[in-house]
Amino acid sequence: MDQPIYYAGQLLLAMPGIGDERFERSVIALCIHDEGGALGINLGEEIEGLSLEALMSSFGLEAPQARDIPVLRGGPVEPQRGFVLHSLDWGGQDLVHVADGWGLSGSLDILKAIAEGRGPSRYLVALGYAGWSPGQLEEELHGDGWFLIPGDFDRMAGLLAENRRNAAFAACGIDPAHLVAGTGSA
Repeated sequence: MDQPIYYAGQLLLAMPGIGDERFERSVIALCIHDEGGALGINLGEEIEGLSLEALMSSFGLEAPQARDIPVLRGGPVEPQRGFVLHSLDWGGQDLVHVADGWGLSGSLDILKAIAEGRGPSRYLVALGYAGWSPGQLEEELHGDGWFLIPGDFDRMAGLLAENRRNAAFAACGIDPAHLVAGTGSA
């Protein structure tokens, strides 16, 4: 029997015409993918008007250094739940290893550490996530809605959210301006 293939640590790029407006132009960091399903964080869309400083303030944390750090719209599932995709120079109780040098945390401990200046050196903060039940992502990958590429989280973290999708496609030699929805016939 064939062993299942899992894609944690990869990036899912939404193709034109994905058919779900919630994912148009998404850049999903697949953080968990196993027999139980998949969980990803959208790195390609900021929540307008919400900074990390304001989010931390809602927890009673002071972090003026986070004034200009955007919070990402991680996905449509549990949009009030926070996640931090971060470098592994910080580790907490609920850390999930995602890829070489990167992990995912969802506890308040990491926000406290960031506010106190002892958190990870690189991080992206998101509210919500994209989730797939067992076998659902594998089924979707057989369609034409997603393009799967190796995850270069270091590169993604260094870019503005609105530039991540084009940069990810460009890293594969693809100009996203030439992509069209649907398939043709000859």
